[in-house]
Amino acid sequence: MNFFEQQDQAHRQTKKLMFLFVLAVICITVAVNLVLALAWIWSTGEPLRGHHHFPHGFFLVNTGLTLLFIVGGTLVETFRLRDGGDAVAQMAGGRLVASATSDLQERRLLNIVEEMALASGVACPRVYVLDQEDTINAFAAGYHQNEAVVAVTRGTITRLTRDELQGVIGHEFSHILNGDMRLNIKLIGVLFGIQMIAGFGELLMEIGARSGSSRGRDDKGASAQFMLIVIGALLYAVGYIGIFFGRLIKSAVSRQREFLADASAVQFTRNADGIGGALRKIGGLGRGKDSGSRIANAHAEQFSHLFLAAARPKFLSGLFATHPPLEERLRRIYGRSVGMLDAEELASEASPAELPQGFFGFGARQFQAVQSATANTTSQFAESAEHVLLRGSTLELLPKSDNTVQPKVDAIEPQATSLAPQGIQIPVELLGAARDPFAASALVVALLLDDSDGSSFQIQKNLLLSSAANQCSLSLLLFDLLKTVPRNMRLPLLDRAMPALKSMSDAQRMSLLGLVSRLIAADKKVSHGEFVLQTVLDRRLSPGAERSVPVKFARLEDCQHEVRLLVGLVYRSRSKELPFATLADKVKASLPALSWVVEAQQLDAETDFFVVRAALQRLNQLAPLVKPILIRVLLLIAEEPISPASSELLQAICAAIDAPVPSLIAQQS
Repeated sequence: MNFFEQQDQAHRQTKKLMFLFVLAVICITVAVNLVLALAWIWSTGEPLRGHHHFPHGFFLVNTGLTLLFIVGGTLVETFRLRDGGDAVAQMAGGRLVASATSDLQERRLLNIVEEMALASGVACPRVYVLDQEDTINAFAAGYHQNEAVVAVTRGTITRLTRDELQGVIGHEFSHILNGDMRLNIKLIGVLFGIQMIAGFGELLMEIGARSGSSRGRDDKGASAQFMLIVIGALLYAVGYIGIFFGRLIKSAVSRQREFLADASAVQFTRNADGIGGALRKIGGLGRGKDSGSRIANAHAEQFSHLFLAAARPKFLSGLFATHPPLEERLRRIYGRSVGMLDAEELASEASPAELPQGFFGFGARQFQAVQSATANTTSQFAESAEHVLLRGSTLELLPKSDNTVQPKVDAIEPQATSLAPQGIQIPVELLGAARDPFAASALVVALLLDDSDGSSFQIQKNLLLSSAANQCSLSLLLFDLLKTVPRNMRLPLLDRAMPALKSMSDAQRMSLLGLVSRLIAADKKVSHGEFVLQTVLDRRLSPGAERSVPVKFARLEDCQHEVRLLVGLVYRSRSKELPFATLADKVKASLPALSWVVEAQQLDAETDFFVVRAALQRLNQLAPLVKPILIRVLLLIAEEPISPASSELLQAICAAIDAPVPSLIAQQS
């Protein structure tokens, strides 16, 4: 089952969950009215038999207050989670791992996340560590892949080998690629609402226990204090209806998706002992006093369906368990029953001199080890600093001087990271720059600089001096280094810089996007590369980037003009000369129902950037199962071997419509 099928299934699953939610609300409302009616009859001393008189609007008020608590709780919790994955990770006690961290275990974790993002064709997510959790567990969270985060416990990075940690990260990337995250975050808000009654009952019991009696000795009936305690206890009991439905819903959502994520982790890493070893260590650690995946955080029950393994494994197992049994998961991974493993804390697998600094793919042991940089990349950039010296992998501040435009470089020792076996070399300075917000902003600027036209290049430099003088020298230096990088590695470099760029404030992001627009407008035209970069940056850094996009179009035919526009763009990006009629025949033969996409093309017309951006925004509202049809059409137009320009364009289109990059394009990059 692919990404788009999972998206469609999640959309249909949402309808099923909404039915269960409504059913839970009805049951809770009826139960609350019943409990309060019995409490009223008991407090008035009337017999249970016969007709009873309730105050006017008694049941209406009870129903209204119940719905207010449920709906209000859902809305409040949903608002708390408006920041998506970052909000969930912080509520779970997570600490954001700095992109330029010097901690060896955290550096290993970031390298694994980066290589997984590179291979899967999604923007590199931000990474959190749950420092207070010594067990083995992890989760991915976010409304969509553009703002996803991956969080792991401290025990995960100290108890697992590199292959096992890679299996865990592959498991979480499966949740990102299969569209599980958005549904999981929605569940957090919805389940909080239906469990509000239990919380309110607990509050009433606390108030009743702390307050004194307000009834005189000769008064008949129960005291107010006793009534508060009784009503609170009854509401707390009724609230377990919400907890019952909550666990039922979570178990219905999580169990099968965990099997899929395990299988995907094996597929991604080509190594069953990765995720398999991690699960075996969870089982082995669980033989001790504490369970191997238990989470101590107060929100553990609320977030239990997000985790790699059961956060509260000893509570209501079986029918209501959020995760399948470890034994069953391992049996599906290995095809046989296997034993558990010890999960002692491990010594670091890499010394500072051995720790790789750059891109390397799955099965890292198969790749050539790279020479470590002589010093760690520093992230200390000053607003007042105009000149930055790059020596090896060290970014050193130089004092700001007056009237100096060109960067002062005493010595640049060329060091590079190998992308063996392809033999592609990436200067380690570029990799280090991608890990710091200030330097990553300069890297974005460098990607947009173009010295093919001397006058336009001078305009860009003057614009930098007037708008971002403190970044000018670093941007120019990174621009020189980028000339040594193959074109197809520029977008992966940008993806690698995304966590650092997303750590900037909204004002800083808007300032960067504004500078990008002005640099592109310097020569009064938008080139192919500029269009690609601005499309990716807008979708991932703009203020609305974290919000999910509603589905409005169920058929590709609903967006005919926009589809034809993209077909023309991809055709013009091709490096081979081939009549469009030949490609049109190929599309009609492969997809006869979509022959209209290759008709009435204006192939020679220049396309306005804003028109294309509007078209991409509309196409992003296509139903999940329609988007792969669009991508398939564009791949047919690009035709193998896909040119670098077409590859970049297709990656930008995928970023704009929140779709994973096709494996063919990801492998080529």
